[in-house]
Amino acid sequence: LAEEKLDIARKHLWPRLLERNGINKKRLSINAAALRHVIDGYAREAGVRNLEKQLGRIVRKAAVQLLEDEALILKVGKDEVEDFLGKPVFKKEKPQQGIGVVNGLAWTAMGGATLGVECTRVHSLNRNFKLSGQLGDVMKESADIAYSYVMANLKAFGGDPAFFDEATVHLHVPEGATPKDGPSAGITMASALLSLALNKAPKSGFAMTGELTLTGQVLPVGGIREKVIAAKRIGIKKVILPEDNRRDFEELPDYVRKGVTAHFAERYDQVREILF
Repeated sequence: LAEEKLDIARKHLWPRLLERNGINKKRLSINAAALRHVIDGYAREAGVRNLEKQLGRIVRKAAVQLLEDEALILKVGKDEVEDFLGKPVFKKEKPQQGIGVVNGLAWTAMGGATLGVECTRVHSLNRNFKLSGQLGDVMKESADIAYSYVMANLKAFGGDPAFFDEATVHLHVPEGATPKDGPSAGITMASALLSLALNKAPKSGFAMTGELTLTGQVLPVGGIREKVIAAKRIGIKKVILPEDNRRDFEELPDYVRKGVTAHFAERYDQVREILF
């Protein structure tokens, strides 16, 4: 998606904006690094409407400078983008890692995003499960399913079956200002809870998406293309996807799949084997 938007920006949007504003292309140019920065930092949405809007802001502000100095030639690179557009709307994400921490993949109105899920054991006075992070109803249900599934199968997974009996477990999905919903974080939340219960960090470099059922099935989800792109954006090269999404992954363009190793799971046991 980012590669396609880059191509559209370079071949169509930028030339059209220059023509519309009566600017000679020899006087105002923008390089690929700058276009990527605009796409990743200011215009991640599906489609190119907002991308065109942001590039238009650059062109209009540059036009003022060009009018003031007829000999001026402007070359917009990555460092100059923020001079025109201000600080990026989207911050560069970093993979999360550690005990009780797992990287999920989500689809939002802004496209694909990584979703760091973290959990901790707060105290041992009574059994309780607490959620935070502006989660929608469907995602809360997914968290409850993940909690019940891990608790019911903890002994089989090599953990202490009494771990959750007298523990308050808090599961949090950071960046609470961004609403999150849908069932696709099921295996991510289960993996974070299992990591906590086993006191063992999952293997690093993985991100995942998939709905989890109470019987441990991993069901297909949408937005595979956007989610794989989101993983690549932060340097994650290994993803775990539902088996029923194998075809979706295999049909992605070569440049999206390049450098990404996909593992597929029909049941949560397979996810556990990969991660732990």
